[in-house]
Amino acid sequence: MEEQEQKETRQQDDQESRGGTAVKPERLNKLEAGNIWHLIVSMAIPSIIAQLVGILYNMVDRMFIGRIENGTMAMAALSVSLPLITCITAFTRLVGIGGAPACAIKMGQKDQEGAEEIIGVSFASLIFTGFILTVLILIFQKPVLTLFGADAATLPMACDYITIYALGTIFVMIALGMNSYITTQGFARTGMFTVLIGAILNIFFDAVFINVLGWGVKGAAVATIIAQGISCVWALAFLFGKKSLLRIRWKNFRVKWKVLLPIMSLGVSPFTMSMTESLIQISFNNQLGKYGGTMAVGTVAIMFSLWQFITLPTQGICQGAQPIISYNYGAQNYSRVRKACRISLALCMVYSSGITLCMMGFARSFSAIFSNDPLLLHLSAWVLPIYSAGGLVFGAQTSCQQSFMALGQAKISLLLACLRKVILLTPLIYIFPATIARMPIAARVSEAIAEFVEYPAEVFAVFLAEPVSDTLAAVCTTIVFYTFYRKNLMGPDKPREAAV
Repeated sequence: MEEQEQKETRQQDDQESRGGTAVKPERLNKLEAGNIWHLIVSMAIPSIIAQLVGILYNMVDRMFIGRIENGTMAMAALSVSLPLITCITAFTRLVGIGGAPACAIKMGQKDQEGAEEIIGVSFASLIFTGFILTVLILIFQKPVLTLFGADAATLPMACDYITIYALGTIFVMIALGMNSYITTQGFARTGMFTVLIGAILNIFFDAVFINVLGWGVKGAAVATIIAQGISCVWALAFLFGKKSLLRIRWKNFRVKWKVLLPIMSLGVSPFTMSMTESLIQISFNNQLGKYGGTMAVGTVAIMFSLWQFITLPTQGICQGAQPIISYNYGAQNYSRVRKACRISLALCMVYSSGITLCMMGFARSFSAIFSNDPLLLHLSAWVLPIYSAGGLVFGAQTSCQQSFMALGQAKISLLLACLRKVILLTPLIYIFPATIARMPIAARVSEAIAEFVEYPAEVFAVFLAEPVSDTLAAVCTTIVFYTFYRKNLMGPDKPREAAV
C-alpha cells in the first residue's frame, strides 16, 4: 500500500514538473498484466477495420475511374501514378510509423516526457518533409511519370491526377503518420475512425466529382485530398486534446536530430518497404508495358489493389500486437513478449491464407470490383490466382518482420524488407521473361491470354515473379525471427516491482 502511494506521488510530481497529464496507470497496466489474447484482439480489430477501410480508401478512386469512358486508359494512368503516391507514403512511414515503437518503449520505461518529445519532433518533421515533397513533385512530375512507365496516351491523365494529389501531400502525411501515435497508446478505436472518416468522405466526394461533375481523374484526386484533410484535423484534434495520454506540445515542435535520427533508424524498414514497393510498381509497369501493352499495365493497378486485401489487414493485426510487444520488451516482461509474438503470427497466417484462397477461387468476382471492360476482366481473372499465390504464406513474412520493428531491431527489419522486394522480386521481374518464358509450360499456361497480349508467355513470367519471391522471403524471414526469438526472448522476466 505504501509503495502504491509512493508510486502515485512520483507520478503527480512528474506531472507537475512537466506541466502535463501523467499517463493513466490503469491503461498501462493492461499492457503489462492484461490478457494478451484479449488485448491483441481488442486492439487489432479496430486496426484491421481501419486497414480494410484504408483498402477502400485506396481503391475507391480506381473503382470509379475504371467505369468512366476510356476507363482502361485511365486505370493505366493511375497505375503509373502509384509509385509517386507510394513514395509519399514511404516518407510518412519513415517518421510516423518509425516513431511509434520508440514511443511505446518509452512508455514501458515510464518516460512520458521522452515519449511526448518523440511525438512533437515527428509532427514537425512530417510537415517539413511534406512541403519539400510537394515542391519536388510539382516541378519534376513529367520526367518522373515518364520514367515510371507513362506514354504519350497516359501522361496527360497521370499529370492531372498527381498535380492535384501533390497539393494535399501534407494532409496525407499528417493523417497517416500521426495516427500511428494514437494507436500505439492503445486508442485503436480512435485510430480506426481517423481512417474511417476519410474513407467515407472519399466515397462521397468521388461520387460527386467523378459521376456528377464529370471531372474524371482530376475529381478523384480532389476527393482524396479533401477527405485526407478532414482526417488530418481529426487526428490532430485528438493528439492536442485532453483524452490523449501523450500530447503534442509546442515546446517539442521542432526538428531535433538527436530525437529524429533514432526514430528514422526504426522507420527505415517501413520506409524501405514502401520505396521498394514503388520500385516494384515501376518494374511491373515497364516490363508489362513492353510485353503486354496498355491492357497489361491496367491489370497491374488491379493486382496491386487486390494485394492490399492480403497485406493491409495483416498489418492491422501487427499494429494490435505492437504496443504489447514494445511495452513489455521495454519493461523486460519477456514471457508476454513471446506470447504476443506467437499470437500475432498465428492470426496473420490464418487471415492471409484464408483471403488468398478466396481470391484464387473467385478471381473474376474480385477483379470485377474495378472494371466492367470484358477484356480487362478476362486478363485480370487469369492473372490473379498466379499473382496472389504467395499470400498463402505471406502472413509469416509480415508478422515476423513487424515483430522485429516492435522490438526495436531496425537493422534486421530493414534487411528483411529488402529481401523480398529488392533482392528477390525486382530482379526476377526482369530475369523470368528471359528464362521461364522460354519453357514450354509457360506457353501452355498462357494460351488463355494469347489473343489479348503480344507476348503472353513473357507476361505470365513477369507475374510469376511475385509468388516466387513472396514464398522465399516468408521462409527466410521466419527462420531469422525464430533464431532471434530463441536467442534473445527466452530469458526470465524482470520482477514486476523492479520494472515499475
